[in-house]
Amino acid sequence: MARTWELWGPVIIAGTFALPLALLASLLLFRHRTRAGHHTALRTSVADVGIVTGTTPWIWMILTPSTGRTGFSLVPFTDLADLTRAAWQAVLVQVGGNLLVFAALGALLPVRSRAMSSTTRVAAVAAGFSVLVEVLQYALRLGRFSSVDDVILNTTGAVIFALVTRRWWAGRVPAVTISR
Repeated sequence: MARTWELWGPVIIAGTFALPLALLASLLLFRHRTRAGHHTALRTSVADVGIVTGTTPWIWMILTPSTGRTGFSLVPFTDLADLTRAAWQAVLVQVGGNLLVFAALGALLPVRSRAMSSTTRVAAVAAGFSVLVEVLQYALRLGRFSSVDDVILNTTGAVIFALVTRRWWAGRVPAVTISR
């Protein structure tokens, strides 16, 4: 537990202090967009700031150097099968953490944009970002193991959280027509 706090304690503290700044950023972005005449200023402002605020701490944790196992695996479900032999707490942290990495992105991207009001599009965006993160872990030699299983779990988490917010998706909001 002490090792976990050493790695992620600063991220948790910074994330906690970032919440008031995120609220302020949402308010300022909302005011700016309202003055510019955006008809969905509140929804898009909250979604934009929420995506960044909800995803950044996880990416920071993932890209924090470690002294763990290095390498990569491109065979699906190999690492998850190996993980089942570990203690249940380790499985819960690994699987749960990976499901939450792009939760904010998955939940808020379709709320933010009509073009992203599809689980397939959310999955594609989350998978793309997840692949980028895994490649960075490997290329930067951070002492972390890059795995296609992480990509699968990250993408699955984004889709699950997109489905949770389905009733608020931008695609369900009627388009505003401008008459001339």
